Amino acid sequence: MMLRVARHTNNLETIENFYVNILGFERLGGFQNHNNYDGLFIGKPDLDWYFEFTQSKTKTDHKFDEDDIIVLYPKTILKYNTLIKKVVNNNISIIPAINPYWNENGKMFMDPDGYRIVISPLKALN
Repeated sequence: MMLRVARHTNNLETIENFYVNILGFERLGGFQNHNNYDGLFIGKPDLDWYFEFTQSKTKTDHKFDEDDIIVLYPKTILKYNTLIKKVVNNNISIIPAINPYWNENGKMFMDPDGYRIVISPLKALN
């Protein structure tokens, strides 16, 4: 089974830069002016899931709470440390999570749209 996580944004360029250049995903494809939507697919070619981000003339009205998060598990502690360093070096603030588990088992920050992301070492899955 494949999984696509689709979300509307007000700025595809900023979102693409964040997910590709900071978090290390790849642009897998995209489209322009499909029923008045532009979009892009971001992920890794070898995964069974990817993000789809769309933009249109309709502005986003994101409604979420502080426990709505995306959790990413780098496969090694070296990749975890490298990713955290890249986030910090891009002046992205680490923020406290409401759920204390994520403060103990990772680092939380926000993407350009204000969605919370946690990067957690793979050991936290066990």
